[in-house]
Amino acid sequence: MKADLIVGIQWGDEGKGKMVDMLAQKYDMVCRSQGGHNAGHTIWVDGVRYALHLIPSGVLNPKAINIIGNGVVVAPEAIIKEMEQFSDLEGRLFISDKAHLNLPYHSLIDQAKERLKGDKAIGTTGKGIGPAYAEKISRTGFRVGELLNPEKLSKSILEYFEQSRSIFDALEIVTPCEEELLAELNEYKRVLAPYIANTTNMVWKALDEDKKILLEGAQGTLLDIDHGTYPYVTSSSTVSAGACTGLGIAPRDIGIVTGIVKAYTTRVGNGPFPSEDFTEEGQKIADIGKEVGVTTGRGRRCGWFDAIAVKHAVRLNGCDQLSLMKLDVLDGFPRIKVCVAYDLDGERIDYMPSDLENVKPIYEEFAGWDKVEGVRSYDALPENAKAYIEKIEELTGVRVGIISTSPERDDTIIRG
Repeated sequence: MKADLIVGIQWGDEGKGKMVDMLAQKYDMVCRSQGGHNAGHTIWVDGVRYALHLIPSGVLNPKAINIIGNGVVVAPEAIIKEMEQFSDLEGRLFISDKAHLNLPYHSLIDQAKERLKGDKAIGTTGKGIGPAYAEKISRTGFRVGELLNPEKLSKSILEYFEQSRSIFDALEIVTPCEEELLAELNEYKRVLAPYIANTTNMVWKALDEDKKILLEGAQGTLLDIDHGTYPYVTSSSTVSAGACTGLGIAPRDIGIVTGIVKAYTTRVGNGPFPSEDFTEEGQKIADIGKEVGVTTGRGRRCGWFDAIAVKHAVRLNGCDQLSLMKLDVLDGFPRIKVCVAYDLDGERIDYMPSDLENVKPIYEEFAGWDKVEGVRSYDALPENAKAYIEKIEELTGVRVGIISTSPERDDTIIRG
C-alpha cells in the first residue's frame, strides 16, 4: 500500500482542509508533514465550522489515527488549545518526538524582525514559524521529545538565551524567568506526554500492514522555501517531496498525488501575484469567497485563475489529478478570466520564471454561468462551467478529478 498525498498548488488557502476531511473518511491514518500553526484549514460539517491549525484534518474521522510528523514545528500552547475542541484524541493523535518546538520567544523574534523590515516586511503570520525553522537548520533548536524532561529542557533554553544575549537584547526580548519557564514546560509535559511518539516507525508499520494513509501539508507550492516566490515564502518545503522528509518515508511510498486549487487565485501577505485583480471584480471574489485568513484574520488578495503557475506546480508535485475548489464563488460572473500566458519585458512566455516581479498576465475570457452551488454531479453542471473546467485541464495538462461546489463536505463532485 502507498500513501496518497494532498498538496496545495497555489499560495495556500486552496481548501485542503475540506478535501482531507472528506477523503479521510476512507483512510486509516492521516499525516501532517510540515508547517506550523500558521496554517489554517477550515472544515464545514453539517453547518458546523472547524478551524484546524496543527491537528491533521483527519481528526473528524473517529477511526483515523492522526500523525504530526517530524517536519512540523509545534507550538505547545497552540496545540493544547486546539486539542480542547475534541474529547477523544488519546490513542488517535500522535506528535513526532523529532518535531521541533515553536516556543513563545519564537513569535517575539518573528514579530520584531518584521517590524524592523518596515515596508520590506514579508508579511508573515508572526507565529514564530520562521525563527523555529531557522534554529532547526542552525542546529540550535529544541524538539518535542525534550518536553519529557522539563528540567533539562529549561536549562538548555536558558543557556541558549545566555549565548544569544546580544541578539535578544537587540530585539528587546526578555530572558524568561527560570521558575516560570519550568512551570510552563511542566504543564506542556502534563498535557502532551501521552501523545509524543516515534511517528516514523508508526507510519512505516502502517505501510507494512497495508493501511490506507493520507498525507497533508500546509500552505501551498508557490510558498515553498525553494520553489516559491522567494523571499515571500514560508520556511518549509510545501511541495510533495517535502512529505517524504517531513514524515520519514521514501519517494516510492507515495501513491496518488492530488493537487488542490481554487477556481480563482488568492494570496495572503506580500509578494508578487500576476493575476491579482484590483477592480471591483477582485473585491467581489473576496466578498463572496469570504477570503479572510483562518489563522491571521487578514483579508486575502484575490485574482483570476493563473494556469501558468498551476501548470508549473502540477509538474513540480507530480500531480495525478486536481481538486478544483470554490467553483461556486464564481456563480453569476458574466465573464471569467484565466491567465494563459505571461508578458515578460514584452515577450510572451508560457512558463513560470524564477522572478515574477516584472511579469504581467495575458488573459483569455470565458462566459460565466448562473449557479453551480450545491451541485453534486458533473452532468448537472452548467455547460459553461464544464467548459471552464475542461479549459483548465487543457492548460495545466492534468485532469480535474474532484470539484467542490460549496463549503459543505457533501457538496463535492467525484468524477469517475
